[in-house]
Amino acid sequence: MVSGSIFEVEEFMMQHVPGQNQGKITLYALSTCGWCGRTKKFLDNLGAEYSYVYVDLLQSDEKRSIVDEVRRWNPRCSFPTVVINDEVSVVGYNEQKIKKAIGI
Repeated sequence: MVSGSIFEVEEFMMQHVPGQNQGKITLYALSTCGWCGRTKKFLDNLGAEYSYVYVDLLQSDEKRSIVDEVRRWNPRCSFPTVVINDEVSVVGYNEQKIKKAIGI
């Protein structure tokens, strides 16, 4: 396990939403962000299985690790950021891009 990486802290911070497996979907969001809420609701409506974390609710060390991970996919570190299969990211609320990335 890589120290300080998302893989080490993920199990403690990520919330899992059960649903249909459409690949590994991870949503990085802020609890106060309207677009993040819409993205989460969109994933819920799709019935997709996914994990999410509200970055603003994390403690400083955890937040630093997650922000570093978000920056890998989105250098501006804006929210929401959706990562699909550790291969593709969708920045912002964009239903069509999310659907395309998960293959529906």
